Parts: sequence; structure tokens; C-alpha cells
Amino acid sequence: MDIATFRASIAQAEPPAGLSLALQTLWWEAKGDWKRAHECAQEDRTATGSGVHAYLHRVEGDLSNAGYWYNRAGRPAATGTLTEEWAALTAELLPR
Repeated sequence: MDIATFRASIAQAEPPAGLSLALQTLWWEAKGDWKRAHECAQEDRTATGSGVHAYLHRVEGDLSNAGYWYNRAGRPAATGTLTEEWAALTAELLPR
């Protein structure tokens, strides 16, 4: 799946089958359901999941909590726009 297909899938009621928890998190956030996105993020205990979790708290405006999750992911805090971070995370996580 490429990023354009992933973006187009957001018009559907549910995320495509087989997505990782991190991609499900990004999918639900893009759909406008932060709560459901956060539920997915809380289930994902991986470093990648922590990076996406950081992004979610940045969306929320809770930069202190985002910093905790960036640290846990071993990533520097993002400095670009939320749109840029979403696109970068999605591109990184989509299967090649």
C-alpha cells in the first residue's frame, strides 16, 4: 500500500485489514477520532508505537507528554508541522 492509497482509505468506516497498531493509530487520527487513535497507541508497546504516541500528544497540544513519548521512542521531538510529521510517520511505517 502506498501513502495515496492509505489516505484514500480514510474515507472508509474502518481501517484496512492487516495494518500495524501504529498505522491504525495514524489512520484513526486522520479520520478525526483522537480517542480511538489513542486507544490503539496505548496498546502498542514498541518504539515505533511510542513515536506515533508522541505525535498524538503533539496533536492534542500536550507537549510535555509528547516529549515523554519521543524520549521513549528514542527520537528527537518533531519540529515540523503536524501534517509533515503524519506524512513522514506514515511513509516510514507503510510496507514497501
